[in-house]
Amino acid sequence: VTGKTLTRPLVSIEVLPDGRIAGKGAAWEVTGKWSWENGYLCRTLVWGGDDLGYNCQEVKTNGSQLRITSDKGTGDSADFRLR
Repeated sequence: VTGKTLTRPLVSIEVLPDGRIAGKGAAWEVTGKWSWENGYLCRTLVWGGDDLGYNCQEVKTNGSQLRITSDKGTGDSADFRLR
């Protein structure tokens, strides 16, 4: 995931090697910070000025496909393409 761009319709997010998250989601700026903790992608996220808070997420990949599931794999999921 590090150094890759995650895309889905209307969303393009970069997961930068220095621990930052940057991009756009539905025309609004997305920023945040991430780290790996106990096998989970833990992040803070601000989208369009709204603080979405801290969450640790399960990440599964299948080639160029990526599924991120909130709340350590027990919450909502989002599917992305890796570029």
